Amino acid sequence: MKGKYVALIIILILLADQALKFYIKTTYYLAEEHVILGDWFKLHFVENEGMAWGWKFGGDFGKIILTLFRLVAVIFGTFYLRNIVRKGYHKGFIVCAALIYAGALGNLLDSMFYGLLFSDSQTFLVAQFLPETGGYTSFLHGKVVDMLYFPIIKDTTFPTWVPFWGGQDFEFFRPVFNLADASISTGVIALLLWQKKFFPKHDEEQHSTVETEALTDDKAQVM
Repeated sequence: MKGKYVALIIILILLADQALKFYIKTTYYLAEEHVILGDWFKLHFVENEGMAWGWKFGGDFGKIILTLFRLVAVIFGTFYLRNIVRKGYHKGFIVCAALIYAGALGNLLDSMFYGLLFSDSQTFLVAQFLPETGGYTSFLHGKVVDMLYFPIIKDTTFPTWVPFWGGQDFEFFRPVFNLADASISTGVIALLLWQKKFFPKHDEEQHSTVETEALTDDKAQVM
């Protein structure tokens, strides 16, 4: 697979991810929600100060650590992608790697620059792009913009016999996420589902080795 196609995949995902985030950030106030399809697909604006899918880690210090970790991962991913393209790895594996890379880069941009570029989003107050008073926080402290919400199953509870969560409210799918998160998840799930197809050579070589050893043993027994 040629490098230009990998670059195209990454650029398209980044453009779609950042365009949607920019639209939500400059059009929606915090926690604003609009129904897109039925009652199971909504745009619901939240900001994530930590990891993907709304998880948090360690306050301000944890935020810096996560942002730096994303930065290191993206730098490493750049060289890794170039290496697997040059070595002609399976196209499916390269596409999965590109999806994961694009998603990581998309969320990294939020963490690095959004605090400098936008004013703070608040309830009933839409953020401004490049405000005269400056952004809402410093470099590396930006919040990741999330908006995709799929409450397919809601207004129900766990059965009482379920350990730990029995009787508590249940909703599927609860997390609010973005296109970058979706890109990462798609790449990871595809790798898990089709890893044998992406890496067939190892299995074939192992099978060939077993057959060779079996033939050698047969000859030894005959002699």
